[in-house]
Order: sequence, then structure tokens, then C-alpha cells
Amino acid sequence: MEANQFKDFAKEMIDYVSGYLENIRDRRVLPSVEPGYLRPLIPDSAPQKGDKWEDVMADIERVIMPGVTHWHSPRFHAYFPTANSYPAIVADILSGAIACIGFTWIASPACTELEVVMLDWLGKMIGLPKEFLACSGGKGGGVIQGTASEATLVALLGAKARTIAAIKKEKPELNDADIVAKLVGYTSSQSHSSVERAGLLGGIKLRGLQPDEKNSLRGATLEAAIKEDREAGLIPFYVVATLGTTSSCTFDNLQEIGPVCNDNSVWLHVDAAYAGSAFICPEFRYLMTGIERADSFNFNPHKWLLVNFDCSTMWLKEPNWLVDAFNVDPLYLKHEQQGAAPDYRHWQIPLGRRFRALKLWFVLRLYGIENLQTHIRKHVELAHYFESLVVSDERFEITEEVVLGLVCFRLKASNEVNEALLKRLNGRGVIHLVPSKIRDVYFLRLAICSRYTEKEDIDVSWKEVKEAADEVLKK
Repeated sequence: MEANQFKDFAKEMIDYVSGYLENIRDRRVLPSVEPGYLRPLIPDSAPQKGDKWEDVMADIERVIMPGVTHWHSPRFHAYFPTANSYPAIVADILSGAIACIGFTWIASPACTELEVVMLDWLGKMIGLPKEFLACSGGKGGGVIQGTASEATLVALLGAKARTIAAIKKEKPELNDADIVAKLVGYTSSQSHSSVERAGLLGGIKLRGLQPDEKNSLRGATLEAAIKEDREAGLIPFYVVATLGTTSSCTFDNLQEIGPVCNDNSVWLHVDAAYAGSAFICPEFRYLMTGIERADSFNFNPHKWLLVNFDCSTMWLKEPNWLVDAFNVDPLYLKHEQQGAAPDYRHWQIPLGRRFRALKLWFVLRLYGIENLQTHIRKHVELAHYFESLVVSDERFEITEEVVLGLVCFRLKASNEVNEALLKRLNGRGVIHLVPSKIRDVYFLRLAICSRYTEKEDIDVSWKEVKEAADEVLKK
């Protein structure tokens, strides 16, 4: 493909993308295809000679769209949001054109330096303490990971390296294997499954602790677990606190957990994958009170801050523990400027990395803080509007306090009836929800996900819920 063909193809695709997004409300949210639908629609093998781009364009609607779940539909309410905006899409085009692999500073200085500055911009926007920011002149700094799951694992490995170093300083006769066998970490039983997975990948035992009646992990619970494990000869080293749990958007008590971690020399990682975007609004920052006690902090602009996937931002007070843990430095990756700027390959699991900071730069510049705040506040208002509709129908109940953009609700009936309600709702195809279960209580989650969602869309969603409930209860 030559430049003139690329221009025609790209213009056609831009028109298609804008038409798709602006009219996404008209599409069925959840596809009705069955597994294996796609294979019969395309040839068994790649073409010997290239197809025309016009034929590729035609196959998008014929082959791809029938199997797409439309995450940006205003009637998609499952999981949490995944962000999308025109500035981020354009930034990804530029990133694809530059196509650098920014594992070291010299591999593409702009790729590294823009990321350093964007993490400072974003850190200031959410009110992070200066100890996390590179511009403070201290040890701290930020990095873009692929996902919050990666950030949790990276923090765990940093905590592991720090603990091993501290113990070997006191007891040099111990080897790494002896120490690792005794390491134990902690998190709430309501934490995301990726936390447990990080423990498995890191070869570490992680304990799930019971939260309080508001599903918040408390300091006394953590302190008792640490004491119990110390008495059993184990070595507590890592805690993951969640701000905005996946099941119900509840918040662990950082004010209590932080001092327990600090007093016991335990690394505290804070996972705010969804809720962190809300902290650009000053009225929601009370939810992160105590963050100054953390060693690392992570949230996903690719969830709620209009930056397309993947862009998971992570800050560390002492990133050197990661650099030391991940430092494999072959001659072909060395360069004369080492130490003068971050080599982000030492801050992550993979070696290669895309120019993801462009998305942040474009979005933050073209929207500005005020418009991003408006976006967050609108979603929260829409969630409270849906909450008011649920409360107005005596057949339903709210199961968790609505704090941000998630509403947890259920029929005042058995788990089986609520399971039937969800199946009926998703089967109708107009809206899409997923469930959760806490303490054996099954409930439905309605998240405000799309930047296109308006009050009228919430009315449509509530109408669907009510009609599906009528059908289920009649049965």
C-alpha cells in the first residue's frame, strides 16, 4: 500500500469510525452469534495476492460487527467503563506511525520523556503527594503499565525484592529461597481476582481478609493477621488495598491500613483501577484519604478518563526497588545516558513498550481538566438518577451505597429469581449487565460506561429492567 492508497483508506476508515460511534445507540449491545460464527465467513487461508482495501472495508460489517459487543453503547452497563475518545484514537494513529519500541531513553527519547511529564501532570490532577512525582526532585515517579493487573504484580515483585534485601542485611546466612517460602501478603476478599493471580505468578502466598459490613478492609483486621502470621514464623511483606472494588465499588480504609503497613515495614499498594479517575474532582478525593502512606498507587485512565486502552498509570515512591529487581542489562541495551533518565524496561514485565503517553497528552490537552471533570460528574449524576428509579419501585432494593458510577441492585426475592432477571435482561439484547455476589447475596450491577449516555438512555435501561422483572415475577 502506497501513501495515496493509505490516505484514501484512512479517510474512509475515519468516516466509518465516526459513523459507528455516533450511531452506536442503534446497534444491539450484545451480539447474538454462537461460538465459531466467524470461521465460515472468511477463507481458510491468507490470500496469495493482496486484497483491495475496499473489500476489507466491506467485510467489517459482514464479518466483524455481527460479533462485536458494543462497549461504548449508552446501554452497555456491564463490568466498568472502557474509555474511548477521538483525541485518543488520533493519538494511537500517530503512535502507530512512529512505531517506536521505547524500552530505553535512547530508543526514543520523546517516548520516555513525555511519559515522565504526563505522569506528573496526571498525578497533580488527582492530588497525589509530591513523593510520587518525578518533578518533586526526589526518588518517586510514574510509569504507564498495560493493565492494573500488571501494576499489582510489578508492585508485588518490588515489595519482594525490598523485603529480601532487608532480611539478608540482618541475616546474611539466609538464602532467597528460604525467605520467599515464608513471605505472605494480604488483601480484602473483595479485591479483584488479578490480585490473587499476582500472588500465583509471584510465587507468594496471599491471604484474603474479611472486610467489615460495608465491605471495607479495616486496619484492625490487617493488624491481627500480620500478628498471627509473625507468630507462626511467616514474613508479612505486601498489602493491596482497593479503592473502588469491582463487585460493588467499595473502599478499603487507607487511614487505618496505612499506619499498620508502615509500622510493620510492609509494602502498601493501592489499586484504584476504576475509581482513580474520579479523583480529578476535588469532591471525591476524600475517598483516597491516607494515600500518603502508600508505597505505590495505580489507576486506569483507560477505564474512565477517555484514554483508549491500554493506559494504566502507576506511581512509586521508590521505583529503584523495581529497577533493581528487573535489571537485566545486556551490552546491546546499554547507552551513554543511562541514569540521567528512566529506562522504563526496568519498570515493567515486558521489554518493549508502545508510545502510550501520546494518548494522555492528546486527551489532557484537547479536553482540559474542566471537561474531564464534567464527564466524571455527569456519570455519577446518571448513576444516582438510576438509583432513584430503583428506590421508587418497592419490588427492588439497593445493595450498596452508590458513591460513583455503579449501582448495585436486586429484586427483593431469591438469588434464583435475580439470576432469572439478569438472563431475561441480557437475552432481550437492549441493555447488557453483569452480576456479582457478596456473602451469598446475588445482585445486578449497572455501571454508567459510555460517554454518549444521557438521561434518556437511563430511562430506556430502567424500562428494560422493569419489563424484564414483570416477566420474571409473572412466571
